[in-house]
Amino acid sequence: MLIIGAKGFAKEVLEVLFQNNDTKKIAFFDDINDDVYGKLYNEYPILKTLTEVENYFNSVSKDFTIGIGNPVLRKILYEKFSNINGDFKSTISPKANIGNFGNIIGEGSNIMTGSVITNDISIGKGVIININCTIGHDSKIGLFVEISPGVNISGNCEIGDYTTIGTNATVLPKIKIGKNVIVAAGAVVTKDVPDNCMVAGIPAVIKKELSPLTF
Repeated sequence: MLIIGAKGFAKEVLEVLFQNNDTKKIAFFDDINDDVYGKLYNEYPILKTLTEVENYFNSVSKDFTIGIGNPVLRKILYEKFSNINGDFKSTISPKANIGNFGNIIGEGSNIMTGSVITNDISIGKGVIININCTIGHDSKIGLFVEISPGVNISGNCEIGDYTTIGTNATVLPKIKIGKNVIVAAGAVVTKDVPDNCMVAGIPAVIKKELSPLTF
């Protein structure tokens, strides 16, 4: 498995792979940070070029996951590494509590320790469900959504593509949050939220408009 990124969230993804006893053939990719090089924890190679990645995909494993937050960046990285024949894979902690009925988990999702996912939940491609989140029944999570630690999403909610839900935010039942939305940390969302905006507060209100995504 190649983990895209070698800092922050990438280390948490490594922990999930360790929990699953799946640490063979792990490597990281980081072509941004000059202070990250050699081997992470003196064990896992850090690749610095796409040529090295292509060699890894051809000789070791085509599997990759993304260890970086930010929905738009994750979408870009997914396309970049898929285009050189990578195979986008999910990492799911065995310490997450996932219901047994009606759930769909899209490829490349990262589901972290302590998360609770009940039943009849659809999770799109490339989603992050971070530590200690809860997602209630019959909810739909769109593409590349980032759900930060401690978020509570109630039943029958819909979260649009490329949206970020900040740490410890709460979404009440039957709420629809649009595409490309930022919900601030600690916000309580009590009514539907349109596309392309940032909301904050208790109850959450629109604080600013965001430029629409161009893809």
